[in-house]
This record gives sequence, structure tokens and C-alpha cells, in this order.
Amino acid sequence: MKFCTIVNFQLFAFLTAVSGLSLANQKLPAVTTDGLQHVGDTKLAVVYVQPGVDFSRYKKLLLADTYVAFKKIWQRKQNSSSVNRVTAADMQKIKAELARLFHDVFAGALEEGGYELVNERDEDVLLIKPAIINLDIIAPGTTTAVNSRTYSESAGEMTLYLELYDSLTDDLIAKTLDRQTDRQTGYFQWQNRVSNRAAANRILQDWARVLTEGLDAARGAGKIP
Repeated sequence: MKFCTIVNFQLFAFLTAVSGLSLANQKLPAVTTDGLQHVGDTKLAVVYVQPGVDFSRYKKLLLADTYVAFKKIWQRKQNSSSVNRVTAADMQKIKAELARLFHDVFAGALEEGGYELVNERDEDVLLIKPAIINLDIIAPGTTTAVNSRTYSESAGEMTLYLELYDSLTDDLIAKTLDRQTDRQTGYFQWQNRVSNRAAANRILQDWARVLTEGLDAARGAGKIP
């Protein structure tokens, strides 16, 4: 719960700083209120990093639990239809499943990339605090949607918000924001829990690959490239 509170505060401050701007817009603030500098030409839409931080000192990673939040009034929009009603319990289940999938995908990618994941803080441990925000699932596939099908070109969208900390000092050394929409198929297809998980997995795999490659380059160069 403490992590959720911290993420909410940091995220609110971050989104306030970039509000009204395209995530890829070059007019993003050069420096955030917490002193992080904007880094351009990255594979993620927005990247900020602490000036002079040496990433080569971090040999291990501590991956915190993933905070998940739906897009504003998402439940209300879903429940405007008598078919796809979504309860608070449904939302909690979806968030828990996505958080587990996030951890499995990112842990797998990072370990495959040669990183050791640990559960304890230390001087050579980089703490990663991930969040999925603005989760917008077109067809959540709840148990209340009996004998109904939803067809669309995409399963939905979500945004990654990631914070990197020195695990001993809790200094915020980098953060990133990136919005991804499920691929457009060009034709309408049935969206359900299976297709939703497949779409989420594709997006998470891409993010995990970019993070792994970014950490590799940062450790070699001493900063986020």
C-alpha cells in the first residue's frame, strides 16, 4: 500500500508536468521538479534521468509489485451497456492478473538478458517500481457478459510508468512514460479474456525488451542513451 501511495504522488506530479503535451513532443519540460533531465531520442515516449548517475554500479535488480489503474470512468463506460457489466471485484481480478503477467514477462526478459533479480536491497541493486495506468480494455470478458460478444480491431490500450531508484538511498534516478495501443488488425475480431491477455503480453514483451536493452546501454555508457 505504501508503494501505491508513492506511485500515485510521483505519477500525479509527473503527469502534471507533461499535461497537455504529446508524449513524444519536444516541448516536454527539460527538467522535472525532482531534478531529472529529459533525454531525447529514446525508444520510449518520455524518459527522464538524474544527471551524472552511474548505472554501471548496479549489478542486480529488485522488481517491485506492479501498480495497476484503469482509465478514468472506464467502469462507468463499460456499465453503460447492460451486457458488459463490470463490478469492483472484476476490476480487482483484472488488475491482479495483469500485475502477475507484468512480473512474469519482465522478470523473464531481464533474467534472460543476464540480470540477477533479488528480493533484498543492497548497494549494487537497482530498484524498479512499475505501474500500468490508463488501462482501457474494450471487452473485459467478465462473467456477467453471458451470451454476448464484442468485436473490434483492437483489444485496447495501456500506459507504462516506470521509476528506477537506488535501492539503498531511495534516490529517484530515472523515470519513463510510454503509451501503447494493441495492434490494429484491419478487421473486426472477437475480443475476450484470451485475446486481451495475448494483447497485453505482446505489449509487455516489447516494453521488457526495451528496458533490458536500455539498461544494457546505460550500464555501458553510464547513462540512459
